[in-house]
Amino acid sequence: MTAAPTTSTAPGTGRVGRPEPGRSGRNESRPRFADRLRGGANSTWFPYLLVLPLALILWGYVVQPMLATFFESVDTNGADNYLAFLSSDGVARSSLITSLLISAASVLLCGVVGVAMAFLLKRFSFPGRKLIEAIILVPAALPPLIGAISFQLLYSETGILPRGLQQLFGTESPVLPFSGIAGVLIVHTFTMYPFFYLSASAALAGMDPSVEEAAYNLGAGRVRVWRTVLLPMLTPALVSASLLVFMTSLASYTAPLLFGVDQTMTMQIYINRTNGDLPMASTYASVLGVVSVLFLLGMRWYEGRRSYRSQSKGVAAHRREITNPVGRWLALVGSVLATLVLLAPVATIALVAFSADGSWTTEVVPSAYTTENFKTIFSDPKAFEPILNSLQMSLLATAGCIVVGVLIAYAVRRLTFFGRGLLDVAVMLAWALPGTVVAINLISAFSTGNAFSFGYVLIGTFWIMPLAYFVRFLPLVFRSSSAALAQVDPSLEEAARNLGASWWRAFRSVTLRLMLPGVIAGALLAFVHGVGEFVASVLIYTSSTAPISVEINNRMYSFEIGTAAAYGMLQVVLIFVVMLVSGRLESGGRSSREAAQWTN
Repeated sequence: MTAAPTTSTAPGTGRVGRPEPGRSGRNESRPRFADRLRGGANSTWFPYLLVLPLALILWGYVVQPMLATFFESVDTNGADNYLAFLSSDGVARSSLITSLLISAASVLLCGVVGVAMAFLLKRFSFPGRKLIEAIILVPAALPPLIGAISFQLLYSETGILPRGLQQLFGTESPVLPFSGIAGVLIVHTFTMYPFFYLSASAALAGMDPSVEEAAYNLGAGRVRVWRTVLLPMLTPALVSASLLVFMTSLASYTAPLLFGVDQTMTMQIYINRTNGDLPMASTYASVLGVVSVLFLLGMRWYEGRRSYRSQSKGVAAHRREITNPVGRWLALVGSVLATLVLLAPVATIALVAFSADGSWTTEVVPSAYTTENFKTIFSDPKAFEPILNSLQMSLLATAGCIVVGVLIAYAVRRLTFFGRGLLDVAVMLAWALPGTVVAINLISAFSTGNAFSFGYVLIGTFWIMPLAYFVRFLPLVFRSSSAALAQVDPSLEEAARNLGASWWRAFRSVTLRLMLPGVIAGALLAFVHGVGEFVASVLIYTSSTAPISVEINNRMYSFEIGTAAAYGMLQVVLIFVVMLVSGRLESGGRSSREAAQWTN
């Protein structure tokens, strides 16, 4: 027989355990370091151990570069550059006013188009509705540069539509061409109205129709119902969409570049950077960054002033059938026109992608077509290099976004620590900054070696590009991961911990698996945005690190329009594929979460 192990009782504790030499009863009640380590997320020090490296990353690559840009702007001439914004006839002040006016007009136009489309498609049933719903988000699949180029090819003075109307009516000049600020606004309206459409559609789908019907029963007219019922209930959606459109418009570079609007903040940043005046470029970047952040804070304050919840418990609204014959006919005609307008930019890029370089001069459409553009891209190593660059840099940036974004989302959603709100604001700060500002920030911060670059100068190297993409698109992965984590019951992870799993194992095998569809969806978005990124790339690329977007721009200026469109078509196809995969993952994520909740 084997002897039973000897046990002892610690004085005053009433607990039985193994004897430990050299330890008193007083020390017995203290948890050992290994026990505290095993406590994981339940221990008081764990949140700070996880958050500290994340905070250092945000400080080193988001906040510190912003400060470096400001110091660069005042290093040589002090406040002289900022005084230029106060002068009555200065280019700087004019550029700021022009950018603000374009952004405000873009919000207004996108709001009218997006909300009207959402109201028509969600509240009415008419011929052609399903077709429009299927293609309503096509503009979201166009990278910013390709979207602007497609509109230039379609609607500028040398575009297909003005030339076609000129030939049709026999006029001496193109008919209804868009140029200058008008061209910028039409590009912004077409490419950004999906922000309003998506937000308003979600709000209308969840809105109780009984509230609207009660207002009508009390004698209110349509205008008053819109003003006192619908618009207040849509306010959170409109604020969110307005914020996205305003900041995207303020950061717009490609549309002003292609339509010849030089006096905007982003164009002046590029011009001063190209001319070697980094202090003045930093001044523009600092002012633009401050305006963006102030607008972000202002819109959040406005949204939080009131509650916009409905206390009614009615059912969702049903679509009303248009029965009037004239109305149905007009709806059908409008559906056909909307379809043509929505598909025209993509069709134009596809058409020009097969045109021979140099063959399109004064004709309405290209006169010669070929497949050599695509053959050259895939057979010529030099032509394929921009594609390889974009894929490599986007993959590296996306990998970093996944690791940091998921951990920050977990920290903000599940942990309690001092400064949690600051961490949330810091990670979204990069989203509030235009791409040109992010590029100037990185130029100012990493033109010399520092601790965050491990002593190396990053400007002019390969690594500055994926770093820029990481900073710009980290918020996409963070928000997507945070939204997915919000739908995961914390008790599932706690159950795994109670069964003896460490924090890392519980997080990896339970929480991460359940939020994986949301993580992948955000990662795909970050990857696609990285492949199409142009605004920051154009300021920091070198000849050996030129991505696809920069190569498209260079080919356009070399009058190789067919090859440029071929690059663009590859980008569009990639984005469509990613959107399809992301949609399937989102559906799968909902199914897996429902199954997990059912089995639990």
